[in-house]
Amino acid sequence: MKIQIIVGSVRENRVAIHVAEWMQNALHNIDAEVEIVDLKTWNLPMYSGAPPMSLKGNYSDPLQKKWSEKITEGDAYFLISPEYNNGYSPALKNALDYLGAEWSGKPVGFVSYGSVNGARSIAQIRQVTTALGMIDSNISLLIRDIFARTKSNPFEGNETEHNVLNDLANQLIALNQKLSQ
Repeated sequence: MKIQIIVGSVRENRVAIHVAEWMQNALHNIDAEVEIVDLKTWNLPMYSGAPPMSLKGNYSDPLQKKWSEKITEGDAYFLISPEYNNGYSPALKNALDYLGAEWSGKPVGFVSYGSVNGARSIAQIRQVTTALGMIDSNISLLIRDIFARTKSNPFEGNETEHNVLNDLANQLIALNQKLSQ
């Protein structure tokens, strides 16, 4: 099984990549491969093609095909998004909108930070992932005081965050196993 950590921030000096690296290191002993998928390196332009759900994976755009192939490799996903203006990252929304069927029926968990620890970001992104047919793990990791904790050091989760992360990963694994039967 492969869990992809999708880094939903592309801004300069972003914290999301550090959170993803911490997550990958913290999950080294779970029963799954954990891969970071960084939207900044993908550099997906604003999607303006036909609705992906109607294309059913028949993409003519080479980048969209490549993105589809990458996402298809994943069995479950962590979506990391900072909270921007009471919502989630536009780069993450764009990445989700690029595809259709590739997301459907796959477990998803959410990680966020920012105002109210990212809760509003997750509330909005849940609506989109539900519309895409993703299976919500119903566990979220809301990171408190992220900017105070990352001023001079890379991010390191506290004990509570480690516990929630492990619960979330185990839930993604369990959901994937149920869906595979």
